[in-house]
Amino acid sequence: MQHTTQRGKILYLREGQETGREWFTITKHTTGHRTLRAHCEMDDHELLRDVTYSVGEDWKPRDAFVRLSLHDQFVGSSWFRFGERQVECEGITVKEGRFSQHFDIATRAPSFGAHPICCDVWHLTQFDRKGPKQQILKGAVMSSPLPDGGSGPMIGIKDLNILYFGPETITVPAGTFTAEHFQFVLSGEHPGNEDVWFLLPDYIPLKIGYPIYNSTYELAELTEG
Repeated sequence: MQHTTQRGKILYLREGQETGREWFTITKHTTGHRTLRAHCEMDDHELLRDVTYSVGEDWKPRDAFVRLSLHDQFVGSSWFRFGERQVECEGITVKEGRFSQHFDIATRAPSFGAHPICCDVWHLTQFDRKGPKQQILKGAVMSSPLPDGGSGPMIGIKDLNILYFGPETITVPAGTFTAEHFQFVLSGEHPGNEDVWFLLPDYIPLKIGYPIYNSTYELAELTEG
């Protein structure tokens, strides 16, 4: 087989103490399509998340699966499909029971936020680097409106306010890298800014600063092959 594989581990940190972790595997095909498989553990929330998410050569979403458990109890699991003019979800949750969602949209959804740290970074694949330093990404699909992604999983639509700072050199447990620095400007129920540093050309997350939880998320391991 001709695909390439990247594997990594991200530490969830609060005031320097590990409060969770995320393991991810990304397969990239010769067509440019990618599939992310992420397992996320949040010790302080007792939340487990498993995500499989595929994008096309344009980095726009094609399909995804998200499963949540909280305090060792099932919360919900859902399958998402992204077409040229629609977003669909088939799922079951403890709160809602069995459900189907179908949203008609003008063009293919630009990105999908299933709440692994990798997904936060993949939103930024749609930022127009030839445009202004601050842009609004319209119509991003989210699996949960909560900061920890602990509800649903169900379809939600959200516009993202993005600010670009440029390249910076940063050091994380995995090493020292020349990173791209962006910021999500947050408002509403969860105001503040989320700073994001990642590695091109594959949009590998290096570090995120998330003031809502007074937390940082840092790449600890990365292998390719």
